[in-house]
Amino acid sequence: MSAKGPHVLVIGAGTGGLCLAHGLRRAGLSVSVYERHTTRADGLLGYRVGISPSGSRALRECLPPELFDTFVVTCARAPRYFNVITERLRQTASFELRPDTDPVDTERSVARMTLRQVLLTGLEDVVHFGRTFTRYEQRDDGTVTAHFADGSSATGDLLVAADGTHSAVRRQYLPHAASRDAGTINIATRIPLTEHTRELIPQRLQQGISLIFGAGGMMGVLHVMEFKWDRHGEIKPGVGAADTALLRRWPGLRHDTTRDNINLIVWSATRRFPADIMRRRGGELVEVAQELTRGWHPRLRELLARCDPGSALPVKVSTAEPVAPWKSSTVTLLGDAIHSMTPGRGVGANTALRDAALLTRQIRLAASGDKTLVQAVADYEAEMIPYGFARVAESLRSSGTSGDDALYRPVIGRLALLGARSYFGVSSRVPALRRRFVDDFYTYRGEAD
Repeated sequence: MSAKGPHVLVIGAGTGGLCLAHGLRRAGLSVSVYERHTTRADGLLGYRVGISPSGSRALRECLPPELFDTFVVTCARAPRYFNVITERLRQTASFELRPDTDPVDTERSVARMTLRQVLLTGLEDVVHFGRTFTRYEQRDDGTVTAHFADGSSATGDLLVAADGTHSAVRRQYLPHAASRDAGTINIATRIPLTEHTRELIPQRLQQGISLIFGAGGMMGVLHVMEFKWDRHGEIKPGVGAADTALLRRWPGLRHDTTRDNINLIVWSATRRFPADIMRRRGGELVEVAQELTRGWHPRLRELLARCDPGSALPVKVSTAEPVAPWKSSTVTLLGDAIHSMTPGRGVGANTALRDAALLTRQIRLAASGDKTLVQAVADYEAEMIPYGFARVAESLRSSGTSGDDALYRPVIGRLALLGARSYFGVSSRVPALRRRFVDDFYTYRGEAD
């Protein structure tokens, strides 16, 4: 490690990896990020990510102040309600969420592509695209070298795996660390938000996140995403002067293809889907979603029919198996590369951000001479492993995230569905239970870590 501090190699330009890069740059430390995609606009990244208070806190810690402000401005309109509905659009429950008056202690909605463009801002000289990681070497002098498919390599003092669920770094470093199929598949669709598609959705659902508990083991999520720019990428009338100025200074808007849309995701146990579902795309995939939702309300089915076929994406849900602590070294991992989880509690991205902020703090301590770099990594891992795998376990306990869930069983599934609907219905109608539900929601999402 040089007198100026460690040089960090980050594999993967996802949410956690880019947050870490910003944190290190802000601390005056050297970092390089290597990404397999060839441009900053590659990848189908238009779907919603819920950023919790803990995620916002990590972003505020790592990002330059103006870029954090840009993150806040580029978020979609914050959800006002958490709704639970049936497949026939009947409301089972509705919980009013807290207003988004605080820049941190608020539940925020952001499009994946938009968040990526925000996090790439200011890292143009740090992120190297078109670099597919193949292997690494740990050298006797304490350095580590990453090798890429194009024959190039890079050497640094620490290699951080931020390359997602199918991490190539993890396969080499922790070959015993496995992910398993959770037994569910999602079909994600994106519908352009127009006057007509808006009219298909009841007002309260337009303003919230709506969980669909459908009969027969079909689940779904409906969420309307509205931004401060229009379909031409121009700032909408009525946006405040300060926000307008931030957006006009932000170069990411030129690369972001995200526009107002409706996210509609349907999912069920894997056995409900055709065997070749992961190879299907476009109209064929939409047809599967329509077939599986034959009994759903005509308005929901029309939304599926009006989706952008090119946006339809099959997602096989997987979950990391717990792994015992390992001997720390000049290689470490963050986010889905080590503790991938189901979307059941919506904390995967937030946990990666928490990792990034924690690892940044530890590397800063090593750079200042308070501890060795390997000790800093060990202290990071000693904290990250317990909370990361706790989140993995909690996500699996959420209704409908595991293919073994009672909701998907032929007979008992009806009773499980009735029980889930009753729980939400009673909780929303009894004031004390309603307050407790909302308080627990924010506590879990990291209002006060």
